[in-house]
Parts: sequence; C-alpha cells; structure tokens
Amino acid sequence: MRVIQFREALREAMNEEMRKDDKIFLMGEEVAEYNGAYKVSQGMLDEFGPKRIIDTPIAELGFTGIAVGAAMNGLRPIVEFMTFNFSLVAIDQIINGAAKMLSMSGGQFSVPAVFRGPTGNAGQLGAQHSQNFENWYANCPGLKVVVPSNPYDAKGLLKSSIIDPDPVIFMESELMYGDKGEVPEEEYYIEIGKAKVVKEGSDVTVVSFGKMMSRAVQPAVDELEKEGISVELIDLRTVRPIDFPTILESVKKTNRLVVVEEAWPLASISSEIAFHVQKNAFDYLDAPVLRVTCADVPLPYAPTLIAASLPNAERIIKAVKEVMYVNK
Repeated sequence: MRVIQFREALREAMNEEMRKDDKIFLMGEEVAEYNGAYKVSQGMLDEFGPKRIIDTPIAELGFTGIAVGAAMNGLRPIVEFMTFNFSLVAIDQIINGAAKMLSMSGGQFSVPAVFRGPTGNAGQLGAQHSQNFENWYANCPGLKVVVPSNPYDAKGLLKSSIIDPDPVIFMESELMYGDKGEVPEEEYYIEIGKAKVVKEGSDVTVVSFGKMMSRAVQPAVDELEKEGISVELIDLRTVRPIDFPTILESVKKTNRLVVVEEAWPLASISSEIAFHVQKNAFDYLDAPVLRVTCADVPLPYAPTLIAASLPNAERIIKAVKEVMYVNK
C-alpha cells in the first residue's frame, strides 16, 4: 500500500487501462495541454499523445456526441466534464443516445463510454455550479452511475467503468481531488453495483455515498460511537445499480436506517432506498426510515447559508438519535 491523492488514483486507473487498450482515449475541456482543470490528467498528453488525449472546445453537446459515435464504432471514450452541471448541455446525447442505443438497435450497438467529472457543492460556486444530478442519471435505464468516496474506490471503480460494455456516469468532487488514501501497488478492480460495509454495528444502519462519507457521515459516526451508539456504516459506491441486498441485510440486523445524500430530497436516491426498505423489511423496522439531504432550495452563495443547506454531522447525529429513541 501507498498513500496517494484521489486525482492520482483516477489518473492511474486511466493510464493502466489506456496502456492495455489503444482504443481508449480521453477527451474534454483542458484535459491535454493544461493537464486537466483539476490536474487529473497530469502528464497523460506526454505519454499518449494528442490523438488519445484530446482538448475540446467548450461545447459539451458536440464532444459528447462525438464520444457516443466513437463508442458505437468500437472505440472506448472517456469524457471529462469540467462539472456535471455542464453535462446538462449534453443530456440529450447521454440520455437519448448513449443510454438507449443498445436497446433501440436490438443489441447491435453498445456504447462503452465513461462520462466523468465533479458533482455537487465545492464552495462558493453559485447555484448553477453546485448541483447533484446522481438521481437524474440513475433514473435512466441503460446507464450505470458510480459515485466513489475515497481514492481506493475511485481507482478500482474507474477501471471497471472503463472496461464496462455499457455507458457509465462516474461522479467525483472538486473537494475530493486532494483527498489522500491507501491504494495498492498491484492492479485491482472493484465490482460495479456492490456496496461496501465500511464498519459493522448493531444499533442503526447509516447509508451514504460520495463525499458525504468523509465530509459529514464519518465525523457523525465517530461522535455517535463515543456516546455508545453502534453504527453499521454502508458506502453505496454506485447508485445505479443500488445494492439493496446489502442494505436490507444490515437493516434486518439493526432495525433502524438513516440515509444521507447531498442532493435535494424529492425523487432522490435516499427516497428510493427508503421505499425499498419499507417494502421489503417493514417488519424489521423499529423506527421510521429517516433521510438527511440538502435543503430543497438552489444552493446559496453565502458560506453560512451553504453550511445550513447541506447535510452535516450535527443533522446526522440528530437523525440517528431520533430513530434510536423513537419508542423510548
């Protein structure tokens, strides 16, 4: 094991797969000459050249369409969005093109493409640059949606995404690119669609994904453990498909569930999980399922209002205690 940054883990994943398969290429704004807006593609132009590390104009609709067509013709593009907020410009190409192609062509054309970049809040970027679209893309059949929370998962999941035969939405965060974690020297892959039980516990199940794991959930769990509340912590890793069996198995043991996500509450990943748990494990629940989400507003600009809008450790602790003591 060695300790590397989140951005380095992503870069290693792309480098390893590109060295194996010359059909893989990276394209996006500033990925080549500038080494990536967040320096994820640092040095890749020097190794792979301008035909495989391709700078694009500020035209997401156009270069995403190129990627879909390239994938249909046997190549394996990796598209980097400077932020997933900009992917809305290309949503027709992703939803009506990449996601539908295998079905509408009767299995003749697959689209083995990865669409990756940062999602969600990253400070004072304004409401138009601070949104979470995980549930938007997860709502679309034909796509897989991956949201890693640490460098180890980022590398293994990105490698699996690159070799996957289907289009994958791979969501990161500006706030996580400098995060450090242990990553093996040897090559490895992580299965898409399999959650990870980060910590076993007996009193309550807490489920989350992405940067909420380190920014809000883990501090809350640490504090709850000090108070004698045993938390079973699950990192989803992917939100399409969702690993419902792992969640249900945990809830049947702890009898309580709190789900944390950064996105808005309506029609969210957390609401889908809550529905499945009450449908398939209702008799095991000793308290209602609670969710901790972003406030149902465009994310404000003022730091104090951002903090008040997003999930935090205090809100998670409050939710856990509410499900713990609901009948006491």
